[in-house]
Amino acid sequence: MGTDGNERRLPHVPETGGDDDEATVPPVSGGDGKSGRTAGSRDDLRLIKYRRGRPNEPPAEGGGDDAPNDTGSACGCGGGCACDSGGARSDGGTRTAAESRARTPSEPQSDGGTRPENVDADGNLTDLNFTEPAAGKSQDVYDDAPDRRVQVPDGVELDTPGYSIRREMSDVEEPDGKTWFMELDAAVIDEGRCIQCGTCVASCPSDSIGIGDDGLPELVKMCTGCSLCWDFCPRGGLRYERQWKITGGEDNVKGAGDPITEFSARVEEEWRGNAQDGGVVTSVLIHLLEAGEIDGALVATESDEEPWKAESFLATTPAELIESAGSFYNQTMALGNLGVEQWEEKLPDKSPEDLSLALVGTPCEIEGIRALQDFGWDYASQEDGVRAIDYTIALMCTKNFNYHRLIGEQLAEKRDLPPEDIGKLDVLDGKLMAYDHDGRMILEEDVEAFHGAALKGCDECADFTGYCADLTVGSVGSSDEYSSVIVRTERGMEAWELTEPDLDYHDLEDKSAVGGLQSWDKKRAFEALQRPFDPDAPRFIEYEEHAENYGTTLRAHESDH
Repeated sequence: MGTDGNERRLPHVPETGGDDDEATVPPVSGGDGKSGRTAGSRDDLRLIKYRRGRPNEPPAEGGGDDAPNDTGSACGCGGGCACDSGGARSDGGTRTAAESRARTPSEPQSDGGTRPENVDADGNLTDLNFTEPAAGKSQDVYDDAPDRRVQVPDGVELDTPGYSIRREMSDVEEPDGKTWFMELDAAVIDEGRCIQCGTCVASCPSDSIGIGDDGLPELVKMCTGCSLCWDFCPRGGLRYERQWKITGGEDNVKGAGDPITEFSARVEEEWRGNAQDGGVVTSVLIHLLEAGEIDGALVATESDEEPWKAESFLATTPAELIESAGSFYNQTMALGNLGVEQWEEKLPDKSPEDLSLALVGTPCEIEGIRALQDFGWDYASQEDGVRAIDYTIALMCTKNFNYHRLIGEQLAEKRDLPPEDIGKLDVLDGKLMAYDHDGRMILEEDVEAFHGAALKGCDECADFTGYCADLTVGSVGSSDEYSSVIVRTERGMEAWELTEPDLDYHDLEDKSAVGGLQSWDKKRAFEALQRPFDPDAPRFIEYEEHAENYGTTLRAHESDH
């Protein structure tokens, strides 16, 4: 009601009485409450009028206050509302009378803005497109490098600050004893000395280290400087020869170590045809699994995409173990794949502390897991896997290879031997041998001819026979189709006793061959090591001491490395 008792109509709401009903603009502050004009407004201003329209209603003749505009407005607003029913198109052109008559009030009109994404012309939500989140790594949300500068003025060059900016801006002294992943990266990985065991990944309590596309460790989020990756790296801070004595006793540093007993053995089942030598490793794991001693075994299996490329795999059935039988000659970053959640669909539904696993790996990998297990620290997502390893089997090893350099460059390119033609690879008596799928030898060369494909860090290893393992298995010291087995611990003896009833075995045929190759491996390591070989020294090597021995730039990251 107005101040004089007359009704005043609501804005933008036409009455329902007839075609000519009108609604006036309401007064604003200072208006007279009757005419709908504001105080001081121009007398020649006309009221905005509304009328109910009908679909396809032709324009009234003559115009005037009661007629729609001359473009044929269907809703009667005269083009003053957002329906855009007047003569103006949303694209800026002029609508013809025929176009206007053809339109209906229900057709949505542009309000001059942009239609939202994933909405159709009638305002209905369409299919939504989402970017699939990355799994197991930080997701890249940009195509360009994250440090690329944008909108830099022409002629201006900007330098990205290095790590030293942290110290310069904060003026905070770094606590003593902190060693960062960047130090490990500069001293080991960048120098080509990484042996791809994955111990640094397993040791990181903040999950800051991942595995790159090149199979090498890389920083995936902020490093906290906890120093664990440095401490447990067998080519960085871990004095691996000290770990031998800690694990196996004071005598575990000479010859073939201090074994309980040694055998030459082979499996008699038909599946041995796909196994390496005697198939003993696979047989031991099957017996442990069937006896309920383990829930699974972390082994190497062949990649589905790249022939002869080994990948970590948790086998939980005898069939999976048999399928994975055989040896590969590249590392799998095994200890970087100990996260139980990675394999949870294959594991039984039990608490993590009740899980029991076996690990098959190279001697350096067994050194790494033994060192990790000696300390009660939290290894983040790898913690349950580290603690679950109850049985370890080391494979005799003098060196390992980079997959692409060995299979791609040395065999496929230089020797015209594509990986799909290879049925078996073996390294024995200083020779690298390849066989086709029918068992015929198609390549035999001195292993030194492939030195360029070997991991450089393997030269520093003196652990041919896996001093820290429960069992060591290889081919040296036994005749064809037999495996040499060294039992080193009581846990290893339990595994052997479960398996031996189903094996053809006898005393190790040639102990001197094993001891001789172990001695040769040590001699080579002593020549390659740039630090003293000292089984009685502290287990962990300080970063500064290593840098002094290897000529590494001290605190390279602080020098904007």
